[in-house]
Amino acid sequence: MHPIQCRCGAVKGQLESNNTHNRLICHCTDCRAFARFLGNPSAVLDKQGGTEIVQIAQQHLRFLQGEELLSAVRLSDKGMLRWYTSCCSTPIGNTMADSKVSFIGLVHACLDRERMDRDFGAEIAVLNTDTALGDPQPKQRGLVGVIARFIWIVVTNRIGGGYRKSPLFDASGLPRVVPKVLKPEELASLKVDA
Repeated sequence: MHPIQCRCGAVKGQLESNNTHNRLICHCTDCRAFARFLGNPSAVLDKQGGTEIVQIAQQHLRFLQGEELLSAVRLSDKGMLRWYTSCCSTPIGNTMADSKVSFIGLVHACLDRERMDRDFGAEIAVLNTDTALGDPQPKQRGLVGVIARFIWIVVTNRIGGGYRKSPLFDASGLPRVVPKVLKPEELASLKVDA
C-alpha cells in the first residue's frame, strides 16, 4: 500500500500500488492552471511547469480519514474533475466526469515522494512537452506505453465492474461533491505564464 496524505494531515488514504499504472510528468496548461488555482504552484510544478502524476484505477484508492474534506473543480463545464482537499488545498488527482472511465491521475503532492520509485518504478513518461516552460523544452517519451496502459485500466475496469468501487463517485455515478466550474475569465487568468 502506498500512503496518500494532504499537507496538513487531515485527509489520509492509501493506494494499492501493485496494479497497472502510469507514472508521468504532464506539461499541459490545464495541469498548470489547476496548480495555480490551488494557490501554491511551486509545491506541484517543476521548473518547466510539469506535474508528476500516477494514473491508476480509482478502485485501488481508499480514504481512511477526511473524505468529507474532498472538493473538486472543473476548469470548464466539459473539463476533467480535479480533486483537492478543502482543508489545505492539496491536489489529490484528476478524473473524467464519467464514472465509467474509472482512472485517477494522482498528483505527486499527495503521495510519498520517498517511496515513488519503489512503488511505481523509476521510469517516468514525459508528455505535452510542446507547452513546457523554458528552453530547451524536454523531449516527449513514453507516450505509447502510457496510452496502452491507460486503455487497459479503463477497459478492464469497465468490463469487470471495478468502476463501481470508486471512492469519488456515488452509486448512481455522480461525483461525491458538486464541482466548482471556473468561468472562462478565471481560467484565462490561471493560464497566463510569467
